[in-house]
Amino acid sequence: MRMRTRFWIAAAIGAVGIPFAVVSAIGSSNAYGTTNRVLENAIAVELGNAQPAPHQAQVSGGVIYAALDFSGVLDRRAEATTTKAPVPKGPGSSVGTTHTNGCSNAFTGGGIRNVRVNQDCSLRRQAEEVVAVDPANPKHLIAGQNDSRLGFNKCGYDWSWNGGRTWGDMVPPFYQYINPDGVTYDACSDPTATFDANGNAYIAGVLFEINYADSALLVLKSNANAGGTFYHNPGTGAFQQYLVSSPGVVAEDNNPNIFHDKEFIVADASPTSPKANNVYVTWTRFDLATGAGVGAHSPIYFSQSTDGGATWSPGIEISGANPALCTVFSGEANANACDQDQGSHPIVGKDGTIYVAFGNGNTPVPGVNQHLIVSCAHSLDCSNPANWSIPHKIGDDISTQPVGPDAATGCPPGRQCLPPNGYRMDDFVEGSISVDDSGNLYSAWADFRNGAAPCDTGNAATSTPPCNNDVFYAFSTDGGTTWSPTRLVTPPAVFGQTAQWQPWSAVTTDGSTYNVAFYDRGYGNCETTGCNDITLAAITKATSASPTIKYTRLTTSSMPNLIPANNPAQAGFIGDYMWVAADTQNKPQVIWADTRGRDGAVEEDIYFAAKGKTKK
Repeated sequence: MRMRTRFWIAAAIGAVGIPFAVVSAIGSSNAYGTTNRVLENAIAVELGNAQPAPHQAQVSGGVIYAALDFSGVLDRRAEATTTKAPVPKGPGSSVGTTHTNGCSNAFTGGGIRNVRVNQDCSLRRQAEEVVAVDPANPKHLIAGQNDSRLGFNKCGYDWSWNGGRTWGDMVPPFYQYINPDGVTYDACSDPTATFDANGNAYIAGVLFEINYADSALLVLKSNANAGGTFYHNPGTGAFQQYLVSSPGVVAEDNNPNIFHDKEFIVADASPTSPKANNVYVTWTRFDLATGAGVGAHSPIYFSQSTDGGATWSPGIEISGANPALCTVFSGEANANACDQDQGSHPIVGKDGTIYVAFGNGNTPVPGVNQHLIVSCAHSLDCSNPANWSIPHKIGDDISTQPVGPDAATGCPPGRQCLPPNGYRMDDFVEGSISVDDSGNLYSAWADFRNGAAPCDTGNAATSTPPCNNDVFYAFSTDGGTTWSPTRLVTPPAVFGQTAQWQPWSAVTTDGSTYNVAFYDRGYGNCETTGCNDITLAAITKATSASPTIKYTRLTTSSMPNLIPANNPAQAGFIGDYMWVAADTQNKPQVIWADTRGRDGAVEEDIYFAAKGKTKK
């Protein structure tokens, strides 16, 4: 029987944080193996007991909060407060309930319907979500989220056969697989999902260990007839089941200097593509052994499967080098390597061309980062690194939001936040791209370039709203080589000096509408109280000189601010991304983490917008 221990992390964290003496000994062995140095450093930065290296990319928030959960830090935070969350009353107790196979819920009003996706009846966190649309059936959806119902962060998945009106979900998969140290993985983060051209569904996640150095990217499949109601090993078989040793293994290491993070999966869903049904994964590969210091080498990697996810090509570095764009802090022999990366997002064009966008920090001024893109043509073998383009610049990213700690909001010491919210801000992972059938590319992100006093002290505890974080987009009509000037999606004439953040986007296949959804503090007094809504910006004529934007409020009411006073276990994190997908009928599908809990609780669940109304 496997022996579990919290030896290294409990000793390291103690009552309030990791002592510097322990941080300085990162990489030392304990009785149960060698811990992962990348993860240890990330926890130290999170708790304010180590400083990040210049331009250091951050390990994903889902990973960090799973580690904090395992360590007992979140339990101690919860026990330290006298505020008790309401106890849920069980199925059927909330307004607008639509029965599925669990504790369903829906918020309705004014012709809008927000449907809860996860069916967990507890008050565990569900956050950081993805949604995918079956190209063969636009009413068939699968979704995923970081899911804590089993105690630690896992990757949970959901399905709907009626366009999101009702959902079913399951106990998170990815169990039983034995890693190189001979144990099963503790946690799974960064869920991702996709469909191929035949309606087969694929999911992936970052699997990692707490007491050992192991981390991996694993893939499971749900054949078209199962539709995401269960997942199995991707190999072909007469009877599909979950097998102990047979997930698709994209990458795996038990090297304490390596951590695989922030992966996304995408399949070639175009029946006319020469590479139809190929499946691709991109991710960030943190490598402590290359360069100086944690974060000095975190390039974007790529792998592909041509047999339905069963086997995967060796991972290759695709973030490349560009002397005009990447000028400092390279951890490689090439001084112009674009290797300070995080948050890759892969998409596939109708012709089979692969595009991958990512955030990059190889820039001379800290806080002035950039979004880059690389591509591999449909006619080339993309498992060969020589067939990828050099990185091109989409636009600047001004990542100068205030930095914690702020005990009142739950903003942790090593993170950027927008007070009065303590939620993690990470512009690197907020950049999304999409492509229409004509090959036009679109990218959206948020940054702090318009932020000003009194929200610009650099300290989350002393900065105060209005914060005026904004959402932007750019487009390319030449395959990503050149990009339009950056355009403002959230102008002050509509949103005032309020904060909009964590956008995601998708373009309709015909290019008629570019849909960008984001968290929005522009309703009521949310800018000062920290409540949030979800707004959808539908941009028509997005590539023209005079685009038109229609704004729709998707939430039926504002989401309360999640802070230590009302939920100390979940405060500080609402996910690194939300998601938008466009179905074959050119309708946007939007999913997000919502803090409107059951029976008055303030806690995180996943909601889906079935309909919206115009804001202005």
